[in-house]
Formats: sequence, structure tokens, C-alpha cells
Amino acid sequence: MTPEPLQPPRFREEVARTARLAAPLAAGHLSHGLVGFVDAVVAGHHGTATLAAVAVGTALFWLPMMLPMGVLMALPPSVSQLDGAGRRGEIGPLFRQALWLAVALGVLLFGLMTVLPFALAPMGMAADIIPGATDFIHAIRWGIPAFTLYLAMRYLSDGLHWSMPTMVLGFGGLLLLAPLGYVLANGLFGFPELGAVGLGIASALMFWVQAIGFAVYLWRSRRFTDLQLFSHWQAPRWSVQRDLLRTGLPIGVMVAMEGSLFIVTALLIGRLGELPVAAHQIAINVASMCFMIPFGIAEATTIRVGHALGRGDRGGLRRAYFAGLALVLSTQAISAIVLLTGNHAIAALYTSDAAVAALAASLLLYAALFQFPDGIQTLSAGALRGLKDTRIPMLLAMLAYWGIGMPVGAGLGLALGWGPRGMWLGLTAGLTVAAFLMARRFLRSSLRVPMVSASPSVTVTDGG
Repeated sequence: MTPEPLQPPRFREEVARTARLAAPLAAGHLSHGLVGFVDAVVAGHHGTATLAAVAVGTALFWLPMMLPMGVLMALPPSVSQLDGAGRRGEIGPLFRQALWLAVALGVLLFGLMTVLPFALAPMGMAADIIPGATDFIHAIRWGIPAFTLYLAMRYLSDGLHWSMPTMVLGFGGLLLLAPLGYVLANGLFGFPELGAVGLGIASALMFWVQAIGFAVYLWRSRRFTDLQLFSHWQAPRWSVQRDLLRTGLPIGVMVAMEGSLFIVTALLIGRLGELPVAAHQIAINVASMCFMIPFGIAEATTIRVGHALGRGDRGGLRRAYFAGLALVLSTQAISAIVLLTGNHAIAALYTSDAAVAALAASLLLYAALFQFPDGIQTLSAGALRGLKDTRIPMLLAMLAYWGIGMPVGAGLGLALGWGPRGMWLGLTAGLTVAAFLMARRFLRSSLRVPMVSASPSVTVTDGG
């Protein structure tokens, strides 16, 4: 079947719609990236040991959190397809089932984070990093159930093309985290000096404030009144949970494959001592903030592709993808230029330790190398989520990140002694392969996906 040509007026309109949807999403993601920025800056000025402990603790926290983030990403395409097909009455019951799933994931991960720090010593982590990292993890874990509930509410709103709350609550949380983290870490206003654990407590409190704020907004906003999101009690229904997991688990694994590539890299660098891990934390935090922009565009593309699929518009699928691609290439070009020209100034924002800043600045040059492949692979993965094509992309992610990226990074960084720089070349190799495989998969899948009906795979009612 020949794809519909990309008519310039319709394509420009798709770019504009994607940009309007993506801007608050990217800003919301950027606010989450700034959580790490705030923690890293406060920790870095408290001391190199605190920064190293927060780096390892943050890595261990976000590694398992990739799973619920990915699993609950099944919600936006399901909601957008229901909305595109004119079946809004089914959105509320689906959302209530997603809340049950979020609670279960939050409790499960709270238990995991309780025991995970005991693995630091067997992993060969430097002994001086372990106590602070453990304290940070045990403090921040109290915010995990709030974070998973927040994700469910956020993905509902995003799937309905309303992403403004994600941005507002994201930056609103920073207004709490920055001063509270600084006060608790440094022991101001009569509080004890808590260092890394203070940052963990502040982050957990921020997650709860964001979750409660989002729930109040959904309850009071007229935009969601017809959905009756909190109108009555609804018991868990395994059939719906199973459908959500069938779509969401491969997404969770795929997100975890990429996220864990970066996180395990941080843990391996942690074997080299405080200075390399502190420099890596600075560079990876900056790279993560750059990633939030294409990730927001990818989520907008997921929603636009899902909406086109719901209304049976095959040409719209590809317009949505290429509109997102145009935006991603533009934003990644800007990120690469900033990293190449401002690497020393950026590193100096995080630390006054000259040796740490110098190594971090050199790593930012490697981050500039993978801006384009990173943007293309996340955009393509987002478009595939809109098609609910998740299982094969999961396998492609495993191949790219763990079959190529990690072996190359470990070989260069540890076996050949290139240190953090070798590990970052491995990251670039894995992302480049992923970009090619994911883009190729979407371009093929968009031509073959069935367009017979507008019914999404996840359908739920209250049983009436």
C-alpha cells in the first residue's frame, strides 16, 4: 500500500498541533529532570562525597522506577484512541483500573527499594559511597506510591491532549524541593544537617504534594467532569489489568532497557571512586535534561498517532511521525550546539571542585555526540507506542542497548581502561543502533497496522 503523501498545509498543521501538545509535556519532563539537577547542585555544594552518594542513590532509585513509568504509558494511547473513536464514556472506568495498577506497582517498588541497597557492597561499590547512598534511597522510597499515582493521573490528562497540568505541577514541585532540600541537607533554621538523606526526604515530600495536587485538579476541573473519574468506587478487575499489562509491560521493559543502560553505566563508574562518579553524575544529569525535550515530543507523537489510529486515518499516522521527527531534529541540534560550546560553563554550575568540573566538561562533549540518535530513537519508540506495537520494539531495545551499547562501553571503559569516556562511547553506540532499528520498525508498521475498526485493545466499563 502506498503511503499518503505529506501535503504541506496538512503537515504544517500537524507540526503545529504536535508542538502545542509537546511543549507542556517537555516542560513537565524537564521539571523532573530538574529534580535531579536540584539534588545534584545541592549535593555538589555540600561536598563531593554527598554528590557521589546522591549519584549512586539516584541511579538505584530510577532504575526500578522505569518499569512503572513504562507500564503506565499504556494509558495515553488507550485514552487517546477512545477519545478519537468517540467513546469517552469508557475512559473513566479505565482510569480507575489504572489507579489500582499504580497502587500495586508503588507498593511493590517500595518493598524493592527497602532491600536494594544491600546489593551495593556485592556490586563492588566504593565503601565510602554506600552509607550515604543507602540513606538517600531509604528516604526517597516513601514517595514512590505517590509518584506512581501521579503518573496514572498525568498519563490520563496527557492522553486527552491536555498536558498543561504536567508542566504546572512539575515546576510547582521544584518550588518546594529546592528550598526544602537545601535546608535539610545543610541543617538550616534549627534542622539537623542531613546531607544526602535530607535530599531524599525533600524529594519524597515533593512527590506527595504533586500527587495530591493532581487529584484535586482532576476532581474539580470542568474539563474532566463528563468522565466521572472519581464518581464512585470500582473494584479491581483482572481482565482490564491484564490488558493494560499486556500493552504496558513491553513498554516498561523497553524504557528500562534504555534507562538501565545509563544507570548501570553510573554504577560501573561508581567502582572507580568518588571523582569519576561525581563527574559522571553532572554529565548524565545535563544529558537527561536535554533528553526531556525529545521525550515530551515523543509522548505527544504517541498521542497524535493513537488519535489517528482511533479515527482510522492511516495517512495521519505518518504525518504525526514526521511532524515529531522535524521537531526532534530541530531541538537536538540546539542541544548539541549548547553542549559543545558551553560544556565548561555548565559543569561549573554544579561544583567548585576543579578536577570534577574538568572531567564532567569532557563528558559533555560525548553527550553532544548522541543527541541526534537519542532523539530519533525515543521519537520512533513513542510513535510505535501509539500503534500499540510494543513487543518487537522491546526486543530491538534489548539488542541495541545490552547487545551492543553495554558491551562496547564496558569493553572500552573498564577492559581497555578508558574510564568514563569509554563508557559514554558505549552509550552512543547503543543509541545509534536503537535509532535505526526503531525508525525502520515504525515506517514498516505504519503501513501494515489494521485500520478496520476504531476499537482500542483496552475496553472497560463498570459492568452495567
